[in-house]
Amino acid sequence: MTAVLFVCLGNICRSPAAEAMLRHLALQHQLSLSIQSCGIGGWHIGEAPDERMQQAARARGILMNSRAQQFHVNFFEEFDYILAADKEVLQNLRRQASEPHHHSKLHLMTAFSQHHRGKEVPDPYYFDVVAFEQVLSILEDACEGLLQEITAIKVDGEFATKKT
Repeated sequence: MTAVLFVCLGNICRSPAAEAMLRHLALQHQLSLSIQSCGIGGWHIGEAPDERMQQAARARGILMNSRAQQFHVNFFEEFDYILAADKEVLQNLRRQASEPHHHSKLHLMTAFSQHHRGKEVPDPYYFDVVAFEQVLSILEDACEGLLQEITAIKVDGEFATKKT
């Protein structure tokens, strides 16, 4: 089973929203994935996602029920895709990656996005509800692209080289 990890700073806004979005879309596409999220920092361990993000997600029919956890280096072995919300988080993950195959798993959350490819997912924490809705729109596009990437390289349940 393909395993995906989303990472942001504190694991209460962007990464749990991405986790919930991908879970929602995978269910719609009838795909079985292992999906989690975490934060670089441990400030919010055990907390539910930010209430404003939960409200914005609920308005789209998406349930956010994860609890914040901190990134651990063993995640490099557990996940096939490790997706960072922004370049600062990505740099932090790159510093922790000790093996070449760890680096190959690291991407920005928008790496497979059709409309936001390579852009950072802005942190909405200090802004109003509109910012949370914008983040969800970016994540929806990013997760749709990720699902296309995953389904394009999976053959008979095994990873194969993607044909270009």
